[in-house]
Amino acid sequence: MAGTSFSMPELVGAFHVYHNDDRLIGISDEITLPEFTALTDNMAGPGVLGEVETAAFGHFGSMEIEIPFRQVNPTMFNLVSMGPSVNVTILGGVQQRDSQTGDVDWWPARIVMRGENKTLSLGKFKQAAGTGSSIKLELTYILIEINGVKEIELDKFNFVYTVHGVDVLKKLRSMCE
Repeated sequence: MAGTSFSMPELVGAFHVYHNDDRLIGISDEITLPEFTALTDNMAGPGVLGEVETAAFGHFGSMEIEIPFRQVNPTMFNLVSMGPSVNVTILGGVQQRDSQTGDVDWWPARIVMRGENKTLSLGKFKQAAGTGSSIKLELTYILIEINGVKEIELDKFNFVYTVHGVDVLKKLRSMCE
């Protein structure tokens, strides 16, 4: 449509990582977000030419996030306790460019994750260098909001999977109640 302006997402402007309400200090350069890998099964038999690998809609394999730290520090050990779930929130801004005017603006981004500690890697101890330490969390919950819109929410223990604000498992969940 000629003359219509739209926002082009460009990059992450900045972000901070929080454990509960405390800002995590010592996080290194980047955090790789988890993959949503659907559980699948092969379907074959009469009426199907060969085999089809089909996804179990709304069901996902193990999801983990690794949080890298520059240096072994007390902040990272707050995330490795046994018992209560670990709650991590990433707050930041995604830079957008107006396609028509070229103006730049930012949209708020919020990623909320809940899980438990899976791996503690202390890294290397070397003079005049960071340790390259990290923790890995097994995620049971993730919520991604961009510009105030709930883009995706997965809560494995409460049978919740929403995409762009739509509860896509509502019908299936009602069949089980």
